[in-house]
Amino acid sequence: MLDDGMTKREIEGRLREADGARLKELWRVADETRRRYVGDEIHLRGIIEFSNYCRRNCAYCGLRASNNGLRRYRMTEGEIVSAARAGAALGVKTVVLQSGEDVHYDARRMCEIIRGVKAECDVAVTLSIGERPFSDYDAMRAAGADRFLLKHETANRRLFAELHPDDDFDERIACLKELRDLGYQTGSGNIVGLPGQTTGDLADDILLFRALDVDMVGIGPFVAHSRTPLAGYSGGSSELTLRVIALTRIVLKDAHIPATTALATSDPAGRYKALQCGANVIMPNITPTKYRALYEIYPGKAGSLETPEGNIARIRRMTESLNRPISTGYGHTLKRAVGTPPGR
Repeated sequence: MLDDGMTKREIEGRLREADGARLKELWRVADETRRRYVGDEIHLRGIIEFSNYCRRNCAYCGLRASNNGLRRYRMTEGEIVSAARAGAALGVKTVVLQSGEDVHYDARRMCEIIRGVKAECDVAVTLSIGERPFSDYDAMRAAGADRFLLKHETANRRLFAELHPDDDFDERIACLKELRDLGYQTGSGNIVGLPGQTTGDLADDILLFRALDVDMVGIGPFVAHSRTPLAGYSGGSSELTLRVIALTRIVLKDAHIPATTALATSDPAGRYKALQCGANVIMPNITPTKYRALYEIYPGKAGSLETPEGNIARIRRMTESLNRPISTGYGHTLKRAVGTPPGR
């Protein structure tokens, strides 16, 4: 039965489904659920990758601290605000400030950047900067940050520990709960196709999204990087990633779900397909072109050589082909009043 009360066993069964007719039913129900609960509008959330420094050594990520073959960069506050202003002029209503876990940008610097973007642009601000002390999250929320994206990557504790040798699963979940308590619209997400991952793990990811009642879920396939311990492993299946997206939409109903860049990298038609099985967000890259190729979480990232103007123009052509309008709103959570912690 395809509904928000699906059990782990039922989710696993759908992830393994081989019957073509039942797969078509999955895509149809996911698309209908998306239309009913979040509508036809597609939200643009412009990513500014402002630093590729990272203190962590995640086994799958090209930004890992031990990658000495990567030329590092940090954008200035002026560059970040300028990029946000350019994105807003192209119709972006949310700016995502994303970086590795770079402690150079302490709470004071981040608050100045957030206030600068808010003063110059009519946009919502999402942060994707990793784990920070509660006091930092509190200060950045007070400075005007609206949302925070912190993917848990995998709900399998053993696998999480293998992939994150200098991190802790419980700390990651505690950060997500702290963010929610502070009134952030909170996002999580996972990677599909990690070495050693099972369909049971993916089902647990979806159930964790439901337990956390997240406002946004980012789901993308694993893409191997040659300068990481996972070099040489096969990439994640785009088709399996689409199944996870569809089931996440059915289970969570009103969460925002992006058609991710990783999916577009794995499959050139990946974004188009995702928008037909539950996704309602696209995150164009509005980082200045001179930095774009240096933010190499994984190689061959889709759109890395495009200008922001070209990237967004291509996205608009795709959405027009689906007869889906680009939203002119901020794309805030649909779960509750903005800024209100869950359960309040």
